[in-house]
Amino acid sequence: MHYTELDTPALALDLDVLEKNISDLQRECDRLEINLRVHTKNHKTPEIARLQVAAGAKGIVCQKLGEAEVMVEGGLDDILIPYNIVGRPKVERLTRLIKQDKAIITVAADSVTTVEGLNAQAVQDGCTIRVIVEMDAGGHRCGVQSPQETLELAQLIDRLPGLHFTGIMTYAVGPTVGPFFDEVRDLTAKAGLPLEMISAGCTGAQEFCKSIGCTETRIGSYVCEGLTRVTEKDDLHPGRCPLAMVVTVVSTAVPGQVVVDAGKKAFTSNPPLPYGYCREHPAIFIKGMSVEHGIVDITHSSHQFEVGEVISFIPQHAGMTINLHDHLYPMRYGEVVDTWKVAGRGRSH
Repeated sequence: MHYTELDTPALALDLDVLEKNISDLQRECDRLEINLRVHTKNHKTPEIARLQVAAGAKGIVCQKLGEAEVMVEGGLDDILIPYNIVGRPKVERLTRLIKQDKAIITVAADSVTTVEGLNAQAVQDGCTIRVIVEMDAGGHRCGVQSPQETLELAQLIDRLPGLHFTGIMTYAVGPTVGPFFDEVRDLTAKAGLPLEMISAGCTGAQEFCKSIGCTETRIGSYVCEGLTRVTEKDDLHPGRCPLAMVVTVVSTAVPGQVVVDAGKKAFTSNPPLPYGYCREHPAIFIKGMSVEHGIVDITHSSHQFEVGEVISFIPQHAGMTINLHDHLYPMRYGEVVDTWKVAGRGRSH
């Protein structure tokens, strides 16, 4: 089936571009001799994660426990959850997942309260939870605030019977990260605490992560948005962005525009305008959206659009767009070759 025969709106995925993005970054990390741990929140799809691991990724990153659960079901066996898992319902789910013994699960924590909650459940359920300390080295989101606090939390984790201290992590931003890491390495070495995992990351930060002595870099958006994040309309290009929202023209009534059957509920709830890149007619663009309508400016195109015509747009934020859809349709040379369930969709708990 050709992608223009899909029931729209539908998300198609160019496998050749996807595979190139995966191999390009893996090759770069191999050159740098740093492990790549790939973020799955961008695509939420086990089939894509398996392609990334098959290409050489050390493991995956799941931002939420719900994503980790579906990735374990999908056969992924080395998962970092860089998130504070707080509250009995979640910690019980975590220990159940660990006790399945299907995957190595590591979680992050930045407070005594979180660490003690993890330990209590681990002791009760007779398992061990691998824990890394999250540090705030400049991102100002989560993380302990100093190297000394990092050491103190690491020592607590090391003392507690249900936990295994595994290492440290941060979000790789700014000039303060390197000195922060250096001091933490010095403190933990003097305390006799080995750092199995030194993790940092964001898309495009692999060289920076290597320079500050990380054992791994966490990167995700490269899969559907090229090696750097797409921020401007001019950055969108079919050669680096494999994702395509396939839509149907449903109205040509107003001169100078057409309306397609995808709006905020298909693309994203708060899209920047103008939006998207039309793969078939690059001169047109989405100038406005309501909930279910996309208003497309066609004034710079000589093409005569007709009701029922099928076209496709590259979304500007793959992760937010994919999370709105149940399925992806991988294609080669325009032919749909499979249907992949977006298994992590809505798993924000």
